[in-house]
Amino acid sequence: MGEADTAKVGVIGGSGFYELLADAREVRVDTPFGEPSDVYFVGEIGGVTVAFLPRHARGHRIQPSDVNYRANIWGMKALGVRYVLSASAVGSLREDLKPLDIVVPDQLYDRTKGRPSTFFGDGVVVHMAFADPFCPYVTEQIVAAARAAGATVHAGGTYVCIEGPQFSTRAESNVYRKHGFDVIGMTNLQEAKLAREAELCYATMALVTDYDVWYEGEEDVTLEQVLANVRRNVETAQAIVRRVVPALDLERDCACRHAVEHAINTPAELIPESTRQRLDLLIGKYLD
Repeated sequence: MGEADTAKVGVIGGSGFYELLADAREVRVDTPFGEPSDVYFVGEIGGVTVAFLPRHARGHRIQPSDVNYRANIWGMKALGVRYVLSASAVGSLREDLKPLDIVVPDQLYDRTKGRPSTFFGDGVVVHMAFADPFCPYVTEQIVAAARAAGATVHAGGTYVCIEGPQFSTRAESNVYRKHGFDVIGMTNLQEAKLAREAELCYATMALVTDYDVWYEGEEDVTLEQVLANVRRNVETAQAIVRRVVPALDLERDCACRHAVEHAINTPAELIPESTRQRLDLLIGKYLD
């Protein structure tokens, strides 16, 4: 990875985003946490250098539980990314959030089971604030771009992240509705936590594909239905990314960029040298 292989904006999503990048080149990033889902594709959108990563690898070969979220986010950080735009398919838990609508959530609820969701440990303890899991600035930019693109967009809402790969049972779906959750997916929880630990500004476009299984009169969720709506959502998501990327203030400061500064609980002199070296990209500036 050379100096030319850097980017200010990262995009994580499906393969429909490849064609957005002008003059894209493949960049492989080594991380202390193993290999990312795929190579990063680095190119330009509106004159801004962007790194795109297919979350589930090309050909959709990695299921949600097996995505190496730590390596994926570390790679973005290593490439110099400051903003991460995520796009993911979700089911709707509200009748007014219709298939093909876009939700830009402001909250998360974790129903995953034991996925690694922190870079820290091994002799360093970091208790980071996570009350508001998405960057408000990037969220606002996505909402504005979605409206400009003519999409039906809903600002705010809670994304409940389940383990999968199975879709919900009817009982689970109805419980999530009673809890007041808005959309359901399988990927964004770990990305958001790790992006905050990496001090990256992160927000997501939740692309509604179906009504999950709670909706009476609606056919039960099938893969064919989901994939058909995913394909229809791709064009809208591409239009949003095309507008968001050039609109971002790449030099803007943000609280996300200082998330770890006062969150390291372990005195620097007690952190093992091997851990300091491995995590230098994230915490080195706070330990010197």
